[in-house]
Amino acid sequence: MSAGRELTYAESIREALFQEMKRDNSVLIMGEDVGFEDGAFRVTAGLLKEFGPERVIDTPVSEAGVVGAGIAAAIFGMRPVVEVMFADFAFLAADQICNQAAKLRYMSGGQLKIPVVVRFAMGGGLSAAAQHSQCLYSIFAHIPGLKIVVPSNSYDAKGLLISSIRDDNPVLFFEHKALYDKKLGHVPEEPYGIPFGKADIKKKGSDVTVVATAMMVQRALEAAQMLEREGISLEVLDPRTIVPLDKDAIIDSVRRTGRLAVVDEDYARCGFAAEICAIISEEAVDFLEAPARRITTPDVPIPFSPVLENAVLPNVDKIIRAVREIV
Repeated sequence: MSAGRELTYAESIREALFQEMKRDNSVLIMGEDVGFEDGAFRVTAGLLKEFGPERVIDTPVSEAGVVGAGIAAAIFGMRPVVEVMFADFAFLAADQICNQAAKLRYMSGGQLKIPVVVRFAMGGGLSAAAQHSQCLYSIFAHIPGLKIVVPSNSYDAKGLLISSIRDDNPVLFFEHKALYDKKLGHVPEEPYGIPFGKADIKKKGSDVTVVATAMMVQRALEAAQMLEREGISLEVLDPRTIVPLDKDAIIDSVRRTGRLAVVDEDYARCGFAAEICAIISEEAVDFLEAPARRITTPDVPIPFSPVLENAVLPNVDKIIRAVREIV
C-alpha cells in the first residue's frame, strides 16, 4: 500500500491514464499535442513512449473531428480518452457531444454503448483571457445522457478518471488547470475508482454548508480556516460529479447547518450554483435560517488582466463576506 504518497493533480491524472492503458488494451488517448513527449500541461508526458502512436494518437487541430472519431471508436468497442485541451473549445465539438454521444445510447434502445471520456482543462487564475479561462460544465450538465465530473484534488482526480474510463456512457471530465502543479492529498499507487454521484465532505462544520467544485473547494477550505478564528464553522461539501448529483448529501448538510453558500467558478446565470439553490428551495427550504447565497463568476468574459481577472473570479475574501452576511 502507498496511501502516504503525494502526487500533483496532473501526475494523478497521468497515473490513472497509464494504469488503465496497461490494464485494458482498448483504452487509447486522442487529442492535439498528446503525441508529443510532454503533452499538453504535461498530463500525457511519457505515454507516447510507453504505448506508441497507435494508442496515443496526435490529431489535427479539429475538435469536431477528434471527438467524432472518439465516439466512433467507442461504438466499435474501444475506450477512447479524448483531450480537447481547453473547455472553451468544447463548442467546436458541441454537435458531436450533445447530439451524438449524449443521445446514441437512448436512440439505439440501449444497443450501443458510448464509453468515451472527453477531458477539458478549464478555469481562470492564469491570465489566459476570455477564450481559454471558462469552466462551462453547467452548459453540458443541461444535456441528458452526459456524465459531468469535476475533481478538486489529486486523490479524486485519479479515482474519478478511472471510474470515467470504465463507464459505458459518455463522460465529460473537467480539470482545473490552476491545480495541475499542486499536490493535493495522498494518492494510493494501486488503481481505485470513486463512484459517481457520491459527494465528499472535505471539512465538517456546523454553521454554514458551502458547496464548491474544483478550485473553489480549495478556496472554500482556505476561507473555512480563516473563519474558524471568528467562531464560524463551515462544512465544505464537494459534489465531485455534477451529473449524477448527490442531492441527498447536500440536503442533509443543509439540514444540519441551516445555511447554504454555493461557490462556483462558472457563470452565475443558469449555472450550477443556481441549480443547487433551486434544489434547496424546492426540497429543503424549511431548513434554511437565512437566504442561500451564490458566490460565482459574474456574466462577463474573463479578463486577461490579472487585476481584473481577480476582481471577477470568486475568491477567499468573497466567500468570507458572503458567509458573514448569512450567519
